[in-house]
Amino acid sequence: MAFKIPSVPPTTNKTIRFPNDLIQQVEELIRGRECTFSAFVVAAVRAAVEEVEQEK
Repeated sequence: MAFKIPSVPPTTNKTIRFPNDLIQQVEELIRGRECTFSAFVVAAVRAAVEEVEQEK
């Protein structure tokens, strides 16, 4: 199997505000893991979108 360089999906920068307590909770959850705040938020939003779509 030949190595393929992975492509990064296109992204758009969005500025959103989070309550400080939620930021602290997320940062505690990802501390010591190889996960960024942005990656956590993207995964959480994807999960929420899937759940809402399944409810339709």
